[in-house]
Amino acid sequence: MKLKHRSLVCFFLLSNLALAQHPHKKSAKAAPVTRPKTDPAMAIHQSALIIDTHADTPQRFLDENFDLGQDTPVSDGHIDLDKIKQGNLGAEFFSIWVEPEFKGHYSKRAMDLIDSVYQQAARHPDKMAMAFSADDIVHAHDQHKFAALMGIEGGHAIENDMRLLRDFYRIGVRYMTLTWSNTNEWADSSGDIQDPNVKHHNGMTDFGKDVVREMNRLGMIVDISHVSDATFYQALLVSQAPVIASHSSSRELTNQPRNMTDDMLRAMTNNGGVVMVNFYSAFIDENYRKASSDPEKVKQRDAEVEAYKKAHPHPDGSPVTYDEYAPIEKKWAAQFPRPPLKSLIDHIDHIAKVAGFDHVGLGSDFDGVTSLPEGIDSAADLPKITQALLQRGYTREQIHKILGGNFLRVMHEVEATAKRLQSERKESATLSFEDIELMVGNRVSTSQLLDRITQHGVNFDLTPERRTRLKAQKADDAVLEGIAKARRK
Repeated sequence: MKLKHRSLVCFFLLSNLALAQHPHKKSAKAAPVTRPKTDPAMAIHQSALIIDTHADTPQRFLDENFDLGQDTPVSDGHIDLDKIKQGNLGAEFFSIWVEPEFKGHYSKRAMDLIDSVYQQAARHPDKMAMAFSADDIVHAHDQHKFAALMGIEGGHAIENDMRLLRDFYRIGVRYMTLTWSNTNEWADSSGDIQDPNVKHHNGMTDFGKDVVREMNRLGMIVDISHVSDATFYQALLVSQAPVIASHSSSRELTNQPRNMTDDMLRAMTNNGGVVMVNFYSAFIDENYRKASSDPEKVKQRDAEVEAYKKAHPHPDGSPVTYDEYAPIEKKWAAQFPRPPLKSLIDHIDHIAKVAGFDHVGLGSDFDGVTSLPEGIDSAADLPKITQALLQRGYTREQIHKILGGNFLRVMHEVEATAKRLQSERKESATLSFEDIELMVGNRVSTSQLLDRITQHGVNFDLTPERRTRLKAQKADDAVLEGIAKARRK
C-alpha cells in the first residue's frame, strides 16, 4: 500500500513539472476574462459632488402633501429620492418661495415651507440630512446621504424686518434672493422694472444695502437672480462676500431680463461669485422664449388661471397656490416644442467662457418651471449634462467644478467672510444703524441713547432715508442730532 501511494505521488509531481516546462501542452485553454467597458462620462458624474441651487419642491411638500420618498411620474414633479439617486444629486437648495398674494402672512407662509423641508428629512433619516454649511454638504455626501438646504426666494419674505432675517438664518436658511419677480420695499426686481405703476428705488434703498451687509455678517449667501440690473450692481458693490445667481442664464443667448448680460457675468468674475444656470426652456432658448411670450397666448393663459382661481376659492380666504393651477400652466407650455439639450449646454458653455469655468454651476429650477429641454425630464437626467460637457472638451476637473465644486467654494468663502466680520464687530465699539434702530424701537430713553452715542460713536451716515425710518419710530430730534455729530470712520 505504501509503495503504491509513493508511486502515485511521484507521478503527479512529474506531471506538474512537465506542465510547468511546457505550458502549451495544457489540456484545457483558460477562458479570457471579459470586463465591462467603463463609460468615461458616467465615471466623472458618479465621482462628483453635485449641487443644484434651486428647486421649488417645498410647494409640493406643503400644498400637495407630497413625500419625497414617492416615485412620481415626471409629469407630476422633477424630484424624488429615486430620481435623486439616479442623477447622483448630492445636495439641493429647496426654495422658500412666498407668493406675493400672501401679503400680510409672508413670514407665516415661509415658516410653513421651511417646516415642510424639515419634515422630509425627519421621514427619511437614512437617505437625507439637513445641511447648514459647506462642510455639512460634504459630510452628508461622505455618508451617502442627500443634503437638503434652503434658500428664501424673494426678500419680501422678511417683511422689512432685520430680526426676521436673522430668525430665518437661525432656522437654517442659507441664501436669500433679494427679490422675486416683484419689487419689494427695498430692492427693484427685473420682473416689473418696466411697469410704471410700481414704485422703484433705482436699485436698492439704504435698508436694502443694510440687508446685504447683515447677510454677509450672518453668513447667508446673497442671491441676485430676479433682481434688476441696478440692484445687481449695487449688491456687488456692497457685498464683502461672493454672491450667487441661484437660477439665471445668459441674456446674450436668450434675451430675457431675468438672464445676465456679459458685463454682469464679468462682474461676477471680479466678485468671485458663481452663476447657476437655469434649465427653463424660455430662459435658455430664444425661439422658445419668443413663441411662449406671444401676447395673445400669454393673455389666454392668464385668463384661464384667473378663472380657475375664482372657481376654486379657499374657505379661509387664503390665496390659491401655484401648485393648484400649475396643471394649467403645464398644459399651456406643452403647445411649444421643447428646445434641444444643446440650448442648455450652450448657456453653461457661454458663461464658462465669459466668466470663467470657476464661476458657473447648476440652478435647475426643478418643480418650478413648466418646460425643460429635451432629454432633461427630471433630476434623474443630470448625467446627460456631464456627457455633453465631456463631448465639448471639458476636463474632469472642470466638470466637477461646474457640477458643484464652484458653489461649494463660494459657500466656504461666505462662511469665512462672516467669521471675519463677526470678529471685527466684537472688536469695534461703534454703533451701527441697526443698533440705534433696535434701541429706539425698544424705547431706550433719550438721555441713555445720547450717552451711548457720545461714548461709542456711530459707523454710518444719517441719510434722509435713515432719518425718516428713525422718526417713524419716534426718535427724538436730539438723538438724530447726536447721531449726525457722532459719525466715526
